Amino acid sequence: MNKSVVSRAHFWVATLWAVASGLSFGVELISFQGDLSQGSLVLGSVETRYKVSYKGEQLKLAPNGQFLLGLGRDSASVMEVSLEGPDGQTSVHSFAVEKRLYNVQAVDGVPQRTVSPSQTDLARIKRDSLMVRSARQLRYEKPYFLGGFEAPIEGPITGVYGSQRVYNGVPKSPHYGVDYAAPTGSVVNAPSGGVITMAEIDLFYSGGTLIMDHGHGLTSSFLHLSAILVQVGDRVQRGDPIAQVGATGRATGPHLDWRMNWHQVRIDPQLVLKALPLE
Repeated sequence: MNKSVVSRAHFWVATLWAVASGLSFGVELISFQGDLSQGSLVLGSVETRYKVSYKGEQLKLAPNGQFLLGLGRDSASVMEVSLEGPDGQTSVHSFAVEKRLYNVQAVDGVPQRTVSPSQTDLARIKRDSLMVRSARQLRYEKPYFLGGFEAPIEGPITGVYGSQRVYNGVPKSPHYGVDYAAPTGSVVNAPSGGVITMAEIDLFYSGGTLIMDHGHGLTSSFLHLSAILVQVGDRVQRGDPIAQVGATGRATGPHLDWRMNWHQVRIDPQLVLKALPLE
């Protein structure tokens, strides 16, 4: 088993070679596009004769050999990717992951029952979570994501991925999306192609909630909506109107909270825009 190390932690396009003591001597094996940092999504590319694995799971390859890999908010400082060649030989390649610093953001004025939910509300929250998890398990194999991404709405960014949230003075879980301030009723457009897997108008925390599958385990969630313009099973194209901005659920005013997952890993939508720009 070979082991290769690339020490660069932050890059736009990086190419991995078989290396020894920092000197390249082989042919190109794999390349990545995106920022290799906590919370990032990267687009990998490899010859289709190889198999790619991460954390013991084989990754889905598109017909052109491209694949996705997501890193969580608190990802370890080293990412290891395994390649298996047609001869069955496996090599493990290690990459340094850039650590990010996250802000603490105080959010006051949210409904107090969403900060300290009752037992009845907790039961509802559990049901909501199961619905969301089930929606994200409806995975599509078509790589819609290869068409690229654009922001689903224009507007001031009032919340960012990873920031520690303090609601009405009570510390809560980090924020996992990007918030765009916009008037109620503003149209939300599909940031990329995909299939609608969930359309619920009244979840406890997120209010009107829409989930869209972009293929290979990559999903978008749109929260606090006042209206949903599509149905489960609809196939939409980038730029199609899918919802309207609202202030439903745990919100102090109208805005869109756009979140993204790679399987169960929560990733930063702003970094997805860098890793998967428009064609």
